[in-house]
Amino acid sequence: MDFEYSQYVPEDFHASSRVWIYQSNRLFTISEALQIEDLLKQFLAEWKTHGEPVKGYANLLFGQFIVFMADITTGGGVSGCSTDSSVRVIKEVEKMFGVDMFNRQNLAFVVKEKVQVLPMAQLNYAIENRFIEAHTPYFNNLVSTKEEWLHQWLKPVKESWLSTKIPALQTV
Repeated sequence: MDFEYSQYVPEDFHASSRVWIYQSNRLFTISEALQIEDLLKQFLAEWKTHGEPVKGYANLLFGQFIVFMADITTGGGVSGCSTDSSVRVIKEVEKMFGVDMFNRQNLAFVVKEKVQVLPMAQLNYAIENRFIEAHTPYFNNLVSTKEEWLHQWLKPVKESWLSTKIPALQTV
């Protein structure tokens, strides 16, 4: 699978545009992905902040990540209520498809050309047994701007925040 994603990042959004990434605990089926696509289109058509339309973007990437982006340089930015409305969409996806989109203890890596989700509690074991190595691509879902999304979302484990949290990584 090709994990190049920059072609999915809209060029007409400011670099400081706000980004939220939600990771599913499993890959969505084609049928589910099509339903999610419709749900995201409907949400974008209605996404507002203080009554004004949000310049927004939403997409399902790699069959497992839902990304929202709002250009905060246009209009009034993005209010708490408009952010809450995107969270409601994710909760709806969870309910519709029986997935977990909010568990930040689930980490995603690219292993053998596939997205592999691993609970944080199993990370040291995976590193010690070389399932995850320093150069293994990691999805850093903590990115919060378009600029960060473009340059820091998918990066080697050794260049991520995980490198300081995992003693086993220092010896591998």
